[in-house]
Amino acid sequence: MKRSSTIVLKTAIFFIGLPVLAGCLYGLSRFDSNSPYWALPELEKLQYPLLIGMYIGMIPFFIALYQSLKLLSYVDRNEAFSALSVKAIKNIKFCAVAIVIVYILEMPFLYLLTLADDAPGIIIGMFVIFVSLVVAVFAAVLQKLLQEAIRIKSDNDLIV
Repeated sequence: MKRSSTIVLKTAIFFIGLPVLAGCLYGLSRFDSNSPYWALPELEKLQYPLLIGMYIGMIPFFIALYQSLKLLSYVDRNEAFSALSVKAIKNIKFCAVAIVIVYILEMPFLYLLTLADDAPGIIIGMFVIFVSLVVAVFAAVLQKLLQEAIRIKSDNDLIV
């Protein structure tokens, strides 16, 4: 039963990462300098900061997905209450904070995009920041709980 639930979660992680990867590949084609969209004078200088910010934000995202897969493999091996699990959750927390920082730095460019093109750049940026903050807080709480559970488990192992 436990193995099948981790397989479902691993599949969900795969299906979360796949559209983001496709968006990166598709987004790269949308940033063609010959595109009439980017030929507008207001958008001409926004192309590369937006592209760089998007790809810098994807690095910690995919690292966090990889750490999630590692965490699920620890659960499969009955090592959920170990220092390795705490380290994986800590890495996920740092990745979420890194995404928040990248998108906060990207917000002025998204604002300029919103002014120039009436695009929902601010809303998308705020959504990414909010979701990443939720993940970071949840990972921090989970990390503290897991550390406490490991401490209690080691205390009980010493008693028995």
